[in-house]
Amino acid sequence: MRLTLLALASALVLTACASPQPSDYAQEKPVLDLKEYFNGTIDAWGVFQDRSGKVVKRFTVVMKCTWDGDTGVLDEDFTYSDGTTQKRIWTLKKDGNKYTGTAGDVLGQATGETAGNAFQWKYTMLLPVDGTTYEVQFDDWMYQMDDKVMLNRATMSKFGIELGEVLLSFRKRD
Repeated sequence: MRLTLLALASALVLTACASPQPSDYAQEKPVLDLKEYFNGTIDAWGVFQDRSGKVVKRFTVVMKCTWDGDTGVLDEDFTYSDGTTQKRIWTLKKDGNKYTGTAGDVLGQATGETAGNAFQWKYTMLLPVDGTTYEVQFDDWMYQMDDKVMLNRATMSKFGIELGEVLLSFRKRD
């Protein structure tokens, strides 16, 4: 009996620590089709919060998105609240409900998966800070709310320690 209770308690602890998976959202609507949503011009508004929750950076993004078959290009122009700008161009490849992607400031390949209204995207970004470039991991989740709006929450970590998170709201232009 004691062994059974110990095994049950261990299973509950492990389950409580499990991370969400895209499949958890398989029944959610509207069903996210990245090729459809990220096609055309999209405006985004975001903040970066440090691990204490303090907003340390605000920004806007204009994305020009195109697809040629199962290859997509997301051309992103960032404008930060301090007046600085940045450009990132993602190249995505679709394979069923799975995606890979590359960008100039991403180390290796990003990998992602859609299910229901959600998309999880994981990658290592090369982040310049005060003349030094750090490799930081992103666990990026997007949730389509309707045909125009998507919400995005990305946690940023290094060596498994959370550094902060990025919150974004996307709106697709007509």
